[in-house]
Amino acid sequence: MVLSILLSGSINIKAQEKPNIVFFLVDDLGWSDLGCFGSDYYMTPNIDKLADQGMKFTSAYMMPTCSPSRASLMTGEYAPRTGIFSVDGYANTPSKMKKLKGIPSKKYLVPEDITIAEVLKNAGYKTGSFGKWHLGNNEETYPTNQGFDVNVGGCEAGSPKSYFSPFVGIKNIDVKEKGKYITEVLTDSVCAFIDGNKNKPFFIYFPFYQVHVPVHAKKEWVEKYKGKEGFYEQNNPNYGAMVSYMDYSVGRVLNKLEELNLSKNTIVVLTSDNGGQIMVTSNAPLKGQKGNLYEGGIRVPLIVRWPGKAKQGSSSDVPVTVVDYFPTLAAMAGAAIPENKIIDGESIVPLLDGGKCLNRDAIFWHLTSYNGNGHSNSYLWQAPGGVIRKGNWKLIENFEDHSIELYNLKKDIGETQNLSNKNSKKAKELLTDLKNWQKEMEAPIPTEPNPGFKPGAIDWLDKWNTRIIEQAEKQTLVK
Repeated sequence: MVLSILLSGSINIKAQEKPNIVFFLVDDLGWSDLGCFGSDYYMTPNIDKLADQGMKFTSAYMMPTCSPSRASLMTGEYAPRTGIFSVDGYANTPSKMKKLKGIPSKKYLVPEDITIAEVLKNAGYKTGSFGKWHLGNNEETYPTNQGFDVNVGGCEAGSPKSYFSPFVGIKNIDVKEKGKYITEVLTDSVCAFIDGNKNKPFFIYFPFYQVHVPVHAKKEWVEKYKGKEGFYEQNNPNYGAMVSYMDYSVGRVLNKLEELNLSKNTIVVLTSDNGGQIMVTSNAPLKGQKGNLYEGGIRVPLIVRWPGKAKQGSSSDVPVTVVDYFPTLAAMAGAAIPENKIIDGESIVPLLDGGKCLNRDAIFWHLTSYNGNGHSNSYLWQAPGGVIRKGNWKLIENFEDHSIELYNLKKDIGETQNLSNKNSKKAKELLTDLKNWQKEMEAPIPTEPNPGFKPGAIDWLDKWNTRIIEQAEKQTLVK
């Protein structure tokens, strides 16, 4: 796309008027895991209030797993450009289950990658990252070398082994007291950062480790769910406690902004990195979960509060996706993007201003390997494939056999009726668009057969699905 088109929503902002930006990224929060997105079980009063004060996006998307989402969020580039298609652990599917040899994914961003934090820092922002990074493996690739002035808790770790200190495996976080809850420590750091930078524009990136498994909750928060009736698979008090504590942390940050009289000049964004895990929650009415290319894996909640811009209590069903955040935040801040920087997304500022559409016709996904390794959560099973959403239509191409699935999401949000045969004309149109995009992106597509593949081996998942639920129960910890 042409950069001038992408920045059509940009705004000329004087330095002293630059808005602060707080970006909450919750880990594994499902589309249905918030009260304002339809949950009758999870108690999220602070986030529900945030939705009432801003715009809710009901067709917001990410990649199906966390590292690819984070890479695209930071760079504004689709996975074929970042080279990060999956989390390496999920790509270790047993050989007998793989019909194709998958194409390996990069694990980390490199210093040459231009991030949104660098763009905002160059525009005069003080920048801080607080929580899960999962895009680097050493100091050179940690947040402080990707545009952030401050890094608390960001490293290569995808999740803590324990949410209670000492935080084994989590670097760049200094807590000597035992039994401290990691989300509390991160929230304390965010509030201190706001206190220290209240007189200058700041960009806070708060990527929670929560609500990713293991399910480790504070006892007093579990008590709030005692006797509460569950719905579908949303019936886990311990997971509910994690969701509610995350909401409480969001509330603490919002209260800090209010306390310092910064709310009116602070943009707040809250979303998730991928769909929820159905071993602990339900994404109903969506099909699938984290790791899948179905809606349950890629559709996520999104709320944007921008006082004076985003209409309070408003909602948009226009599809927006992860590569849009880079140009959107740059536009909001009036920040210049380097001329040589590739941007695949489009600013959603026009939607916040009441617009009903964006310039593009479609959004895309690309997965080059298998999600689901059988050693963590086998529900994550997903073969390599590509996806296009165009208007209300969504097409999935399975790279194993090039079979396709076509869904009308407006009429069938649960993806229950494959219309590829019934509406072959629409299927051909979308498949052509998907192929053209893959060609434009030079997207690698796995084609080499795997000699170790054993037909019928996927049946093995059934036993593991039972076992993983038992494992999840064992991972639950309450203190």
